[in-house]
Amino acid sequence: MKNLNNNFKTKISNKNVDYINAFKFMQKKVNGIINHNEDDLVWLLNHDHIYTCGTSASEKEIINITNTPIIQTNRGGKTTYHGPGQRVIYLMVNLNKRKKDIRKFIDLIGQSVISLLQDLNIESTTIQDRIGIWVTKSNGKILEKEKKIAAIGLRIKKWVTYHGLSFNINPDLKYYKNIHPCGIENYSTTSLNELGIQISQKKFDGMFLNYFRKGLKNL
Repeated sequence: MKNLNNNFKTKISNKNVDYINAFKFMQKKVNGIINHNEDDLVWLLNHDHIYTCGTSASEKEIINITNTPIIQTNRGGKTTYHGPGQRVIYLMVNLNKRKKDIRKFIDLIGQSVISLLQDLNIESTTIQDRIGIWVTKSNGKILEKEKKIAAIGLRIKKWVTYHGLSFNINPDLKYYKNIHPCGIENYSTTSLNELGIQISQKKFDGMFLNYFRKGLKNL
């Protein structure tokens, strides 16, 4: 771990992390932050293939039952997929030291992704009533229908955030066919790989952290 401009520490995991173990780690870290024993932490990692169901998920969002585990979790949002090639970013941030405004914090996450994608010649946006980041144009070509590239799902405990963002670098997109991601039907999910962009996980991590750090200073 390393400190980043005294705003937060970072934890980088390059091997897949078990979801339950990650969840337990987050809970312990959040309690430490609440008790003033721990610094804020941004954790970048990957999970094994898994579907997670947030607090507002419905059974109707599971289209096909497969061998991939399905886990109920306490983050906000509905059903989503995690797996190799998808970067997960867990944000354990104390909003007591900043603005107690979860909407602004979610906007900060979204804008960090939008700015990152813009650097890769991809235009994206947020859409009201559709959580996440949606690609509208790639390498000068307008998509016939916007596609989702990142999902956001948070939980707040005494104004300390946890859970966070999942971003598709190069996952196997066929796993999304078994669910209605985030409860949304009739829209597709995409990835940097599908859009013809090849970047390393390390480069993605650096780009995201750069934009998130800048935005957090203004929160």
